[in-house]
Amino acid sequence: MRGDCLDLLLAPDSPAPSPCFVLDECRLAENAAILDSVQKATGAKILLALKGFAAWATFPLLSRAGSGPLWGVCASSVDEARLGREDFGGEVHAFAAAWSEEEFRELLTLCDHIVFNSLAQWRRFRPLAEAARASGKSREVSFGLRLNPEHSEGAVPIYDPCAPGSRLGIRPAQLAAGATPGELEGISGLHFHTLCEQGADALERTLDAVEEKFAPWITALPQEGRWLNFGGGHHITKPGYDRALLCRLIGRWRDRYGAQIYLEPGEAVALDAGWLTATVLDVVEADMPVAVLDVSAACHMPDVLEMPYRPGVYYRAAHGAPRRAAEAGADAWTCRLAGKSCLAGDVIGEYAFAAPLAVGDRLVFADMAIYSMVKTTTFNGLRLPSIGICRCAEADPLAPAGGRFRILRRFGYEDFRGRLS
Repeated sequence: MRGDCLDLLLAPDSPAPSPCFVLDECRLAENAAILDSVQKATGAKILLALKGFAAWATFPLLSRAGSGPLWGVCASSVDEARLGREDFGGEVHAFAAAWSEEEFRELLTLCDHIVFNSLAQWRRFRPLAEAARASGKSREVSFGLRLNPEHSEGAVPIYDPCAPGSRLGIRPAQLAAGATPGELEGISGLHFHTLCEQGADALERTLDAVEEKFAPWITALPQEGRWLNFGGGHHITKPGYDRALLCRLIGRWRDRYGAQIYLEPGEAVALDAGWLTATVLDVVEADMPVAVLDVSAACHMPDVLEMPYRPGVYYRAAHGAPRRAAEAGADAWTCRLAGKSCLAGDVIGEYAFAAPLAVGDRLVFADMAIYSMVKTTTFNGLRLPSIGICRCAEADPLAPAGGRFRILRRFGYEDFRGRLS
């Protein structure tokens, strides 16, 4: 992980406010280059999953419409699809567990691919799609179905799309019993998703399950415009990820089925590319010292409570260099880091530091770009963290440290009031 941005955020005269989400431009560029290497080796098209990362100020760095490599976005709602169409460019794909008629009509004007979660949704909206196409009032949209291969790879049930009772995707028995060749006319692709921040080995097992249960349906797709979407959860930019295996898998399925392959990771695009600055407001003596911060797990990093996820924490050591907090008990002073909301469980975790924390000390949480910025809330009326961006030092080596940081957005009372009535 690069230290340039972290050095800047922990400097005594840091220009970044607290709390503040800080996007790491250099790390984003490194991730984009890794993803592009997969595209160039395989012909696959990689999309940005907006549900994981939707900081549109960085889109020119990521999108082929700017200087980046990604082909487009996948959206989970009309608003995400509109953001992709207006600000990212390229292809816009959309999937949700269900669409309303109003949403579907708007999606026809925004999307290149629309994926249905059930045969019932396809039957309901197929006439509307055909009518819109005949009238010339819609885009040339390719339609697909989401499959549920009944194969779990996720370790956390809340994030496992194939867990027992999951509402996501069409199961093999449902497809075999409910779909006739005529009913599937107009379907060009199939989508499946089983992973959550996992490796290519998990994808290989998933592909085996999909092929075992759905191969006839894949070959029944029209050869013209056939596509397969391997979903998200691919940890492609994580150190140690087996990209050679990923490329072999993509190539095998591309050649075997004559299909355009899509992947739609969210975390791989912005992995380790965001920080969250925080400041100690008080240290409370409970069963152990509790440092109360100006950020909240509940409001600003909900995956800490939902996943659960334990973020890395950095601070400035006595000699001035950034230092990562250790596991509880592994350094001189252990405390619990907690948020400032009224939720009793607003706790980030227990960490150890070289010396006791004091009011005014700055901390920086790592890997805060993905599934944090998009999930923030104003519970308790807590203001959302500001958003800033840290440019690569190499971008302008003569610029002062403060010139590498820019505030993109500050939030205030009107942002809280405006979402209520």
